[in-house]
Amino acid sequence: MQEPTARRDDYESALAQSPANVAEFEQEPVWLIDRLQHALHKTPALVPLIVLLLSIAVFGALLGSKFFSPFALTLILQQVQIIGIVAAAQSLVILTAGIDLSVGAIMVLSSVIMGQFTFRYGLPPSVSIVCGLACGAAVGFINGFLVARIKLPPFIVTLGMWQIALATNFLYSANETIRAQDIEARAPLLQFFGNKISLGGAVFTYGVIFMIVLVVVLAYALRQTAWGRHVYAVGDDPEAAELAGVNVRRTLISVYVLSGLICAFAGWALIGRIGSVSPTSGQLSNIESITAVVIGGISLFGGRGSVLGTLFGALIVGVFTLGLRLMGADAQWTYLLIGLLIIAAVALDQWIRKVSI
Repeated sequence: MQEPTARRDDYESALAQSPANVAEFEQEPVWLIDRLQHALHKTPALVPLIVLLLSIAVFGALLGSKFFSPFALTLILQQVQIIGIVAAAQSLVILTAGIDLSVGAIMVLSSVIMGQFTFRYGLPPSVSIVCGLACGAAVGFINGFLVARIKLPPFIVTLGMWQIALATNFLYSANETIRAQDIEARAPLLQFFGNKISLGGAVFTYGVIFMIVLVVVLAYALRQTAWGRHVYAVGDDPEAAELAGVNVRRTLISVYVLSGLICAFAGWALIGRIGSVSPTSGQLSNIESITAVVIGGISLFGGRGSVLGTLFGALIVGVFTLGLRLMGADAQWTYLLIGLLIIAAVALDQWIRKVSI
């Protein structure tokens, strides 16, 4: 009866003395392309940042001081401030694997309410601005409620809200534009974000400063707070997030409400940018915001990306637009190059998503 035990002891002794008998698995070499894929997966904003720096370098080399100057570079910031703010709102929704086609309409409707409440009803500009901000948040709440509670697709909900908001905008305003001269005389607070600050040769508007501060605050909130982690979790896998204790419905509603509120701020900034209150302004803001988000590296499938990347994406569009304009190129070249960037960004996102964890 001792023979099996003796054999087992002999086997274990031989095994301990002969490590060569143990099967060894060769570790696959880590190639440079794999490391790059992992780096981009961890830092999605890296690609748009590199593209932005390369774009500035190329146009700076081609145009010299005509482009590579404090005034020209800050002019880019002024040109993208509205899209940058709206794209920040769009980023929040896309991070939850949704999409908001009504951001531009919310922006314009909010600006019209600010102007009409001031000039039609004689309310103080501060009260009118609060009403406009409340309107944006309310429209966002309706979007969020329909998506989170009624379980309607975000594309359909926001497409319908886009039409409703635009129609309400034109019907309420009677397609009337409030002129810049009237605003300057009676309600300069409406043009607050258009005020400028000069630092050397650079010129910043309050709208640019607000855009930068907004992006920094959102980036911190998304990465360092429980709410931000919930947003990413919902976008990555809502069912798993629900099982982990995340209130998916409340998170989605909060995202759409915040998105609507940010778009209302964009409406206030729009008045400062163009000087007037126009119901026909910002018609392409929804498409331009999606463009900035996609180029900025945020995945359309949700759960991955950075709002900093969105800012870089908006700046890339601004650099191409100003650079080609200074070169005297046809405006269609801008659309062509931006279209190529969008396709390349989506293809790159698909490749990054295949990273082996």
